[in-house]
Amino acid sequence: MKTVTIRHNSAESHVTGQSVFVNDMEISSSQLVGRVVYSPLAHGIITQLDYSEALNMPDVAAILSAKDIPGHNQMGPVVKDEPCLAWPETMFIGQAILLIAAETMDAAIRAEKMIRIQIEPLEATLSLHSAIEKELLIAPPAFIRSGDAESAINLAPYTFDGILETGSQEHWYLETQSALAVPGEGKEMMVFASSQNPSETQTIVAEVLGIPKHLVDVEVKRLGGAFGGKETQANHVAAWASLLAQATGKPVKMHLFRDDDQLMTGKRHRFLSKYRIGFDKTGLILAYIVELNSDAGATTDLSLAILERAMLHAENAYFIPNISITGKAYRTNLPPNTAFRGFGGPQGMAVIENAIDRIARFLEMDPAMVRKRNFYGFERNRVTPYGKEITNNRLHVIFERLTESSEYFQRRVEIQGFNNKHKYQKRGIALTPVKFGISFTTAFLNQAGALVHIFNDGSVQVNHGGTEMGQGLHSKMIGVTADALGISPDRVRVTPTSTSKVPNTSATAASSGSDLNGMAIKHAAETLKHRLIPIAVQLLVSMGCKEAKAENLIFERNLIFDKNFPDFSIRFEQMAETAWKNQISLSSTGFYKTPNLLFDRKTGKGNPFYYYAYGMAVSEVELDVLTGAYTLLRTDILHDVGDSLNEDIDIGQIEGAFIQGVGWCTREEIKWNEKGFLLTHSPDTYKIPTINDIPVDFRVSLLRDFPNEGTIRKSKAVGEPPFMLAFSVWLAIKDAISAVRQHRVEPAFTLPATPEFVLLSMEALKNE
Repeated sequence: MKTVTIRHNSAESHVTGQSVFVNDMEISSSQLVGRVVYSPLAHGIITQLDYSEALNMPDVAAILSAKDIPGHNQMGPVVKDEPCLAWPETMFIGQAILLIAAETMDAAIRAEKMIRIQIEPLEATLSLHSAIEKELLIAPPAFIRSGDAESAINLAPYTFDGILETGSQEHWYLETQSALAVPGEGKEMMVFASSQNPSETQTIVAEVLGIPKHLVDVEVKRLGGAFGGKETQANHVAAWASLLAQATGKPVKMHLFRDDDQLMTGKRHRFLSKYRIGFDKTGLILAYIVELNSDAGATTDLSLAILERAMLHAENAYFIPNISITGKAYRTNLPPNTAFRGFGGPQGMAVIENAIDRIARFLEMDPAMVRKRNFYGFERNRVTPYGKEITNNRLHVIFERLTESSEYFQRRVEIQGFNNKHKYQKRGIALTPVKFGISFTTAFLNQAGALVHIFNDGSVQVNHGGTEMGQGLHSKMIGVTADALGISPDRVRVTPTSTSKVPNTSATAASSGSDLNGMAIKHAAETLKHRLIPIAVQLLVSMGCKEAKAENLIFERNLIFDKNFPDFSIRFEQMAETAWKNQISLSSTGFYKTPNLLFDRKTGKGNPFYYYAYGMAVSEVELDVLTGAYTLLRTDILHDVGDSLNEDIDIGQIEGAFIQGVGWCTREEIKWNEKGFLLTHSPDTYKIPTINDIPVDFRVSLLRDFPNEGTIRKSKAVGEPPFMLAFSVWLAIKDAISAVRQHRVEPAFTLPATPEFVLLSMEALKNE
């Protein structure tokens, strides 16, 4: 059956304003609003907590502190080191201390002003440099090693050392953190959440309420964006709203203001990375030693898993025979940093990409050719530092196709000519690849469930464990269901994700939502077809198709027929009604687990990924030498998605991820003051990419004719890998800076490369 392209299933409701988000939901006239009172200090001990006057205000229903939590005062998703409400120690500005439930937000704000909190200040660690000096590790260092990097570097013809700092990043989802908790009979709690991880939200809510999970239902209809920021930290507002709902016996909705959301929640991890690299005169990398140091924030959250993925991507697309990767995560008195698109991969890859750029400049070679020289190859060793063999390598074919379609080499010559003629404008170009591992590196998380109902009118309802956050997952799952059952997409509806329908699910993260849930749906559909085929054969025989056989049946275009007798067919709805009348179950669950995944953290060896997604980008920029401002003139992307489940959605994901990556690499700068207060905590002070940051000429293509065997419809994940293609913009800017001194001097560089930093870097080159 030819796959039908399906537009985003919420497109019309989004543009007409009919889409329902958590903050749109009004359950009853007794519904209350929740507000968080948080710490104004980065580190301290609470010595006084007086809210008696506020509690007596007429519109205030409840004020809760840590002593009022009936269950465990914990929200740590992996390591239990994050209190639900602080007591007595506060560990960062924005940490929740009290919860207020009131009839209106104005009443809650008035009550907050009546609360008296005294905190005795303690020394706060607010920079990664300081945390490293104090050795504030949250866990022992981790290692991945292959070959003898130390000896190989000592023997290498050329070596250099380097340090790269990569900055933080705010998720800036359009819908801020939100939850609506509705108490039921007894201790039952229904939570409508904006969460990427409903099952984990269910767990945290049950733990803080002190009840078993079967009394908590979590439902997610849609999220207004997430990007990793709602993988664990959406649990917080769900837990807070649930505590208030249990205490008051009324529904409580909590929806954070943008400023509060940015102050209270964690970001992408800052990294400070130190490296040594050895290479020969051809640009071949012989050895690489890198130490990745990350800022975890005040508690662990997902920092160790994020650091691990950074380590697993430290070599990116390059075979390095002698390599030593060390990972360390440090505690600071800032909000706990958390998952973000790429999940550590960008931080790990940035170091090697910058190092290769340095090699090329030192050897006076084209950086693209140095990259190609070091790609994992067919004739050279194909084993990663952690022992996984690279198969189905797409790097070389993408490189050849993209350099041709983008006219990379011709444009590099033209750019040199432009730079020779222009004193106050400089252009730069860069090609960068991505090789991104697909799977959760914690093996047991690679599982998914689905529930498929066929109604007796032939319409179909699907529920799966993934959450829709704008990325088009539900649209893809409609397509998978329709394709599996041979029906048109308009007959399929995906219902809100619910822990009461599909339990014990993993987060919609690691770019695995389509892979896992698509296969679970396919298995459920296959079970249903197995039940329905005997009914279909009976119906065909009754129509006169006496030779109809089960093994020859085709489900296609809402019809079922024997491939050898296509003139005889029955309608899908006819088969469904007949099956129902014959007491055949028209409901089935499906389950899928990714096979053959194993990673030994003690040895740093194993097979943590089912496959790799590949991509490459060529970007060209023009800098204003007098201001440091840049214009992104053109970007060409060629990305590998296998056989796409939905080309329009995949191209949209590539474009969106790339532009979000451009923001991290060039614009989005997060700053705290000397007391740990976030200065860039609103749209006024924190700038995400705008239409002016989109390439003037933006060309995105999908790699054709390279199906990915063993996945749903031979597709590949697409959510995270294109984010790292923004390194092409980052390094094109560096190429343009370098042109100020005819590429003879290595410019100072960092991430993000803001216009201010670019200007200072160019000025430094002029003075050398």
